[in-house]
Amino acid sequence: MTQMNCLAMLLAGGEGKRLAPLTAELAKPVVPFGERYRMIDFPLSNCMNSGIRRIGVLTQYCADTVHRHIGDGGAWLNAIQTKHLGEIASLPASDSSPDGLYSGTADAIYRNLSYIEQHNPEHVLILSGDHIYQMDYRPMLEAHIESGAAATIAVKRVPWHEASRFGILNTNEDYSVVEFEEKPSRPRSNLASMGIYMFRTDKLKEVLARDACNPASSHDFGKDIIPMLLQEGASLTAYPYEGYWRDVGTVESLWEAHMELIDGTLQLSEPQWPLYAGYVPASGSQYRKNNSIPDDCIIDSHCRMDGSAQRSVISTGAEVGKGSLVFESVIMPGARIGRNVRIHKAIIGENAVIEDGAVIGAPQSEQITVIGPGERVTAGRKSVSASREAITTLLAGAGRRERKLYKGKVLSY
Repeated sequence: MTQMNCLAMLLAGGEGKRLAPLTAELAKPVVPFGERYRMIDFPLSNCMNSGIRRIGVLTQYCADTVHRHIGDGGAWLNAIQTKHLGEIASLPASDSSPDGLYSGTADAIYRNLSYIEQHNPEHVLILSGDHIYQMDYRPMLEAHIESGAAATIAVKRVPWHEASRFGILNTNEDYSVVEFEEKPSRPRSNLASMGIYMFRTDKLKEVLARDACNPASSHDFGKDIIPMLLQEGASLTAYPYEGYWRDVGTVESLWEAHMELIDGTLQLSEPQWPLYAGYVPASGSQYRKNNSIPDDCIIDSHCRMDGSAQRSVISTGAEVGKGSLVFESVIMPGARIGRNVRIHKAIIGENAVIEDGAVIGAPQSEQITVIGPGERVTAGRKSVSASREAITTLLAGAGRRERKLYKGKVLSY
């Protein structure tokens, strides 16, 4: 793969309503994951490791939070020694759309075609900024070129009971696509689109221009672009992926992905496939590990751990006080857990403060309790229960003012 024959366009404008309150003032792609990473670190690192060093990052909701995390891109571009310097360019909706908003994923790419044309690649790789996976894109590009297809879609087999949550592809034995169904109620296949598309640049420009002129289109790749190409008889192929992949679009899936990290189903930053982070902790604040810390936890080396934990992830800069127990939980960066605290099956947001003696969640509870970023929980405070569906409904279409109503609440899912 040469520097100029493939360029990546990374969709990072997601609001992530179903991850509220973690996304109240934070774009979904920069929600923390693991001990020191953020979701967007995965596709950015995948690009670097795959030799793709020109990336346009399309932002919209809370764009400044994505821009701050990426900075000048040096955390990724400088990690691999190469004669091709490359770039990671921020492409906010405010710069290319009259109303500062993209109307869909296809509209986002269409409004940034000038960036693609500036570099004139033969192929364009379109990615989501909020999926957890580690994938080499080179075999996909090679298969795409060999097939001669207008577009190639990365796919993964999912459990049948989950298939209705995804865009589902029906293919021939050679993986040529014959049908695409967006979240079908009765799927005929469990081959799910991963939201990763490889296009020939000329075909991408052509189809986006026609879609932009269609007032009935929602300007989305899954809902409009792929079905239109199939209807026109364009050659589409599916590229099967066998590795770990998760769309962590809900609180439940975010928690489950962390538990899979603990179980070893997901392994981060292998020597042959490093995961680069935009945040590098300051040296000198190494944690203290006492005898109560078992091996079934992931604890960043730059935190203070004076309590006990089981099956939990303790992120960088976090503090857990003496006498506290953290069980099956995720403690995000900078969170401070006081003394004699009990936390069961919870996600504690960045820089949250849990005061001495507080109790979060309950043993054997099936609910996941979420504490928002920067929140403070006292020992006598009760949680506010709300279903995921209720939160999604209440937040649908809401502006930042309405979303702030959830600040100061503990939400149980």
